[in-house]
Amino acid sequence: MPFSHKMQKSHMFSTFYAPRGRKRIYELGMQIAQLYLSPFDQIIGVVGEAGSGKSALIKGMFPGLELTNDDDGVNVRPLPLLEQDEETGFFSPHTYHLDIRFEMGFTSAPVLAEAILKAVHRGKRVIVEHFDMIVPFLNRNANLLIGVGEEILVTRPNLFGPEPSEIYDIVHKSLPYRLMAHTAEDLIEHFLSYEDMKRAEHDDINHGFILSFKDRAPKVDLEELERKANELIAQKVPVCYLDEGHVTIGGKPHACTGPRTHVSSTGEIIGFRLLKYLIYDSENKRYLIVGCIGEDSEENLRNVTKLNVAKMSKVEHPYGF
Repeated sequence: MPFSHKMQKSHMFSTFYAPRGRKRIYELGMQIAQLYLSPFDQIIGVVGEAGSGKSALIKGMFPGLELTNDDDGVNVRPLPLLEQDEETGFFSPHTYHLDIRFEMGFTSAPVLAEAILKAVHRGKRVIVEHFDMIVPFLNRNANLLIGVGEEILVTRPNLFGPEPSEIYDIVHKSLPYRLMAHTAEDLIEHFLSYEDMKRAEHDDINHGFILSFKDRAPKVDLEELERKANELIAQKVPVCYLDEGHVTIGGKPHACTGPRTHVSSTGEIIGFRLLKYLIYDSENKRYLIVGCIGEDSEENLRNVTKLNVAKMSKVEHPYGF
């Protein structure tokens, strides 16, 4: 059930894993809107790096909203927010969107800030990407502030913060782990059989990933999978966006649900490790491959085992590997 406006006044932070793939980010955006968005919110501030999924999250929160920096390269001109005086009457927009980093290439920050405040004064709602860049010119915070990195942070600032720069610092530092994890996940998929790759589903853990397989275990040798993935990492092969359903790994196409969320080279992946056995999730009847990245990947894998030992069981190489 959505929070009431009174309940939201006491809301400090909510944290979600930033999911892989456009569909899952859309779904999370819908969930965030249902739980935290108030009809009284006039400025929605979104912070995070380019390629972190801010636009996809906004599309999930506000279905049908025309983004002025569409991912397909269609940029709305002139910027509707700057044309408010021309849009009057019944058919004038209620919600505006702008990307501050992009728009500052065409319009000065003070002019953009003035337009945002004018819209708010007229009772409109404004969704602002890279909100941290415009705050010094607004002299006010957002009603709802969202940061997108490895995790998605949702907060309702008050007089004492948090400031957009604080949220940006958190998500800016965490995003590389998400990029490394998504790329490492694709490297593992790259070496699965075609059948297992097609039925693999994605889940999230801190500084890592989960590949899940419903009903039956994948035919894998986990030590061999880790070795092959680390060989590609050592070769520093390029990872490139191909289209909305594929990346290329070393020039070879690979199906991917989140093609914009990767490191540019496998050599940027640090400390990749796989858990050397499958975990069986009896509640959901699925088998899990668990991988971690980062300097503390081995410790994270130990924690995964400790945290899930009560609900999940270890599966020792069901195909004899």
